[in-house]
Amino acid sequence: MNNSTPSDVELILLVARNEAWALAEIYNRYARLVFSLAVRILNDRAGAEEVVQEVFVKVWRRARDYDVDRGKFSSWLSGIAHHHAIDELRRRRVRPSATQNDEEEAVNIPDDGPALLEIAIQSLEHRRIVDALKIIPLEQRRAIEMAYFEGYTQQEIANLLHQPLGTIKTRMRLGMQKLKLLLGEQ
Repeated sequence: MNNSTPSDVELILLVARNEAWALAEIYNRYARLVFSLAVRILNDRAGAEEVVQEVFVKVWRRARDYDVDRGKFSSWLSGIAHHHAIDELRRRRVRPSATQNDEEEAVNIPDDGPALLEIAIQSLEHRRIVDALKIIPLEQRRAIEMAYFEGYTQQEIANLLHQPLGTIKTRMRLGMQKLKLLLGEQ
């Protein structure tokens, strides 16, 4: 490694070798992202804080599972965070709405890490996804949002929308295909 700031890949390789300082650096870079994602899904700061802890424990334990050939580290980490938050949401089976203050607090988390560029890139990627979601048909977008941001299973979505399960599966598949095309074009 050189004297410059280590890359995410270098850090996760060090975490896989039980280098605690490397996990601390990853935490400094990504805790804000993981927390914001968890708050968005759970609408609960305390629950989101627990998810952050669980996610980084999992990163510590499963660092060897990261495969650079399968995608960016931030995507791998976001996937872990998303799954943990959805699992927590499903455990609760309660979906309280966030207050304006909760949303403002989630946005105003202090940034102690040197990864401002990475946070900006994540923000741009998030914006691209949100913009692409606006383009796909409403029925497809709603099914995807219910699954990925509200934690519903496809069967639950079908029941809530009074639609056949096959229709929901088709909408989600078509919507995801359109998102992939839209995001690939940008």
